[in-house]
Amino acid sequence: MRELTGQKLKEIGLLKHYRVIRRWACKKTGLTDADLELLIYFDCLGNFTRKDFEDGILIYSWDNRRWNRLLKEGWIVKWRGYNGADKSYSIYQVSLQTKNIIQQIYRIMLGTEDIPTSTRRNPAMKRISYSDKTLATAIGKINKDKTR
Repeated sequence: MRELTGQKLKEIGLLKHYRVIRRWACKKTGLTDADLELLIYFDCLGNFTRKDFEDGILIYSWDNRRWNRLLKEGWIVKWRGYNGADKSYSIYQVSLQTKNIIQQIYRIMLGTEDIPTSTRRNPAMKRISYSDKTLATAIGKINKDKTR
C-alpha cells in the first residue's frame, strides 16, 4: 500500500482550490459551509446515530434546526429505525444525493473534472451579485489551472 504524506498532498495541490470549490458546492446545493463540512464528516463515518451528530457539531456554529433541516431536505436519510424490542437506536447515513455532490467535490479537487460553467448547472455563473461575479472569475481560473 502506498503511503500518503503531507508532502505528497502538497505536491498534488489537493487543498489549493478548496475554498472556491466549497463555495461553489454551497452555492449549488443551498447548504452552508458548516452543513457541507458536516456532511463530508458523516460520509466518512458511514452509518451514524443522533449522538454522533451531536458530537460532530461541537466545533460548528450553533444551529438548533440543522438536524431537522438536513433530514427534511434529504441530505441525511434514516438507514434503520428505532427498535423498542432490543432498545437499538435509529441509524442514519448520508443520502445518495449527498454522496454524489461529495464525490464531485473530490473529483474537482483532484483535477479529473472541471467545475461546471453553464448557468443551468452552476447558479454562480448567472453573475447576479458581486460575490457571484468573483466566484465565476475564480472558477474560470481554476478550470484553466492544469496543475491541480
